[in-house]
Amino acid sequence: MADSPDLDIDRVAQLARIALTPEEKTAYAAQLGEVLKHVEQLKQVDVSNVEPTAHAFAVENVWADDVAEPGLPVEEALRNAPAQRQNMIVVPKVVE
Repeated sequence: MADSPDLDIDRVAQLARIALTPEEKTAYAAQLGEVLKHVEQLKQVDVSNVEPTAHAFAVENVWADDVAEPGLPVEEALRNAPAQRQNMIVVPKVVE
């Protein structure tokens, strides 16, 4: 079991709003201790020549330009409507 002197599994469980059995506390404390050990290893990596970034990959706008285009003709838009009146779809009344 990887123990960390700063690791209070009861406090972590309280913050996560989960109830843990004693066995789960033991298992999760070990797992979290291993994660914290890896974080400590990462702190030793020299990143002084690495530019800070918010994303691992370049962020590009994937949206298409908002360009107005002609819509469907009324007849085609209403083609599958079960009922229509004055170029609108007729729906059952839902509010009394």
